[in-house]
Amino acid sequence: MTTATLSRWDRFRESFLWYSFKRDKVAIASFVVLLLMVLAAIFAPLLAPANPYDLAQINIMNSELPPAGMDGADPAFPLGTDAQGRDLLSTILYGTRVSLLIGFGAVVLQAALGILFGLLAGYLGGRVDAVLMRIADVQLSFSTLMVAIIVGAVFKASFGNLMFGEIAIYMLIFIIGVAEWPQIARTVRASVLAEKKKEYVDAAKVMGFRTGRIMFRHILPNTLSPIFVIGTVQIANAIISEAALSFLGLGMPETQPSLGSLIKSGFDYIQSGSWWITLIPGLVLVVLVLVINLLGDWLRDVMNPRLYKG
Repeated sequence: MTTATLSRWDRFRESFLWYSFKRDKVAIASFVVLLLMVLAAIFAPLLAPANPYDLAQINIMNSELPPAGMDGADPAFPLGTDAQGRDLLSTILYGTRVSLLIGFGAVVLQAALGILFGLLAGYLGGRVDAVLMRIADVQLSFSTLMVAIIVGAVFKASFGNLMFGEIAIYMLIFIIGVAEWPQIARTVRASVLAEKKKEYVDAAKVMGFRTGRIMFRHILPNTLSPIFVIGTVQIANAIISEAALSFLGLGMPETQPSLGSLIKSGFDYIQSGSWWITLIPGLVLVVLVLVINLLGDWLRDVMNPRLYKG
């Protein structure tokens, strides 16, 4: 490990963020659970007993087997199987990976659009500000789920079920990302309006720096704190949106499991007694969203001195 790396690590350990983190047991527990879930999702091909995408490993005769400890359970399937005979533990691992990929991908797209439009609106002002913020206001007047349902239905009708299934991940990232950018844009705009009046911006103008350099290299780094907070919470919102769209039939197909599509696939079998097909993926989804939201709340409190009481 280089000296530069050591010095950065030392500075982080001495920072207020690290100090507050190691004193907050809820934040530590949430981070550990999230880290374990992310690692399990990343290494799903190594950890999963079976590959739910491989039809050769699926036997319909094993469908709706209960979890271990119940009558009729098979030791080869510790969490039971779904209606297609897939190992539920394997589908949850792969499904968590898909849900996390959509959540992080959608937030990256939201941040890219929101930061760009927020910087332009806040720094340039005038007509640019008016046009961009009116577009944001119009979009915010509709719920995110409504926008996602409309756009998702149009895409599915245009491409067909087969084509949509092949590009479902990319479409969901696009739909959820485009539906949520106004929140980040408005936050960035408010921060830019405060920052552009400060002396370092005037000094950059006097030195002849271009507008793009002033916005991205001088103002943007001073507006990142609220973006980190919003981005953390938005990951949870994006995962919930994907689950809702998949449950409505506008998200991931059942052949490409996500947590939302797993919940949907087992919903019709609750009455027949196969409750585990929906309940277990639902609990995983709840835990995943909960730990992300808890980390987001901690990050918000730490980065806002008026709220933090640690």
